[in-house]
Amino acid sequence: MELTYGLFICLLLWGTTELCYPQPLRLLQGGASRPETAVQPVVVECREATLVVTVSKDLFGTRKLIRAADLTLGPEGCEPLVSTDTEDVVRFEVGLHECGNSMQVTDDALVYSTFLLHDPRPVGNLSIVRTNRAEIPIECRYPRRGNVSSQAILPTWLPFRTTVFSEEKLTFSLRLMEENWSAEKRTPTFHLGDAAHLQAEIHTGSHVPLRLFVDHCVATPTPDQNASPYHTIVDFHGCLVDGLTDASSAFQVPRPRPDTLQFTVDVFHFANDSRNRYITCHLKVTLAEQDPDELNKACSFSKPSNSWFPVEGPADICQCCSKGDCGTPSHARRQPHVVSLGSSSSARNRRH
Repeated sequence: MELTYGLFICLLLWGTTELCYPQPLRLLQGGASRPETAVQPVVVECREATLVVTVSKDLFGTRKLIRAADLTLGPEGCEPLVSTDTEDVVRFEVGLHECGNSMQVTDDALVYSTFLLHDPRPVGNLSIVRTNRAEIPIECRYPRRGNVSSQAILPTWLPFRTTVFSEEKLTFSLRLMEENWSAEKRTPTFHLGDAAHLQAEIHTGSHVPLRLFVDHCVATPTPDQNASPYHTIVDFHGCLVDGLTDASSAFQVPRPRPDTLQFTVDVFHFANDSRNRYITCHLKVTLAEQDPDELNKACSFSKPSNSWFPVEGPADICQCCSKGDCGTPSHARRQPHVVSLGSSSSARNRRH
């Protein structure tokens, strides 16, 4: 017998685009794993007043095409644009305030949140379906801050618009990797007792050198990071607290590069709960030349020495992990970037 769940890796970009890569996640009980074929991403375009979502009909990469009628957008279930059976994609175009989309105001941005739902129904007189139900979270972020002046703006070494453009080009990513870290995991299959290899990166382009940190990670059964039950993986500004229990979860030492951070997490599932799993991680960066401190660190717990140790920097920056209080982040630091991925891997039973 095998259990099949959906895996969703959504990269929430600070700008106008979000890419979601839904992948079938297959957990086998006592059997060999089965390779899955690659699928095309769901593409989201955040426009000035509208949201455009383009969905491949081969959503699960199985070559079994989904029906447009089984797709809706948002809590109010908005239907897609009219398309022909010969088209290989389904499109939605809605206003930012339509379909029950929620809006949140942060210090730096207006954030619109919604989700794409695939809810297959039997065709005709049949009582079976051949594709899975799937829910893909979507976010659009719009910066709240700009530059307005009645005076002429004198150019610096880089014009103002060029500087803003460079910052908007920062791209965060969180990927499942093979065990040797050589490539992205092609078949996201996990067995009981396996470890998930996660790699977080910041692609800086022509920006100044940056150092990436994983500030906080939490696993939930829904895209809502405040949902219950939940399990905290990283907390207190970079303490990998999952390694405190019976797990061997840890950051990898040394880093491959300052803009890359790798860590392993022993896969698990919530007791008596077979829903999809979502891991939401807040990523942040500092200047590469800045020394790590209690607010910007990557610390793992060593069971043999019963102590915390950092990926880099002095050992005392991890002492606050034992206290459960590592201070409050400075407003001058870049706001954490949120990356969500769904995981349904099964391992240790935990109640929260």
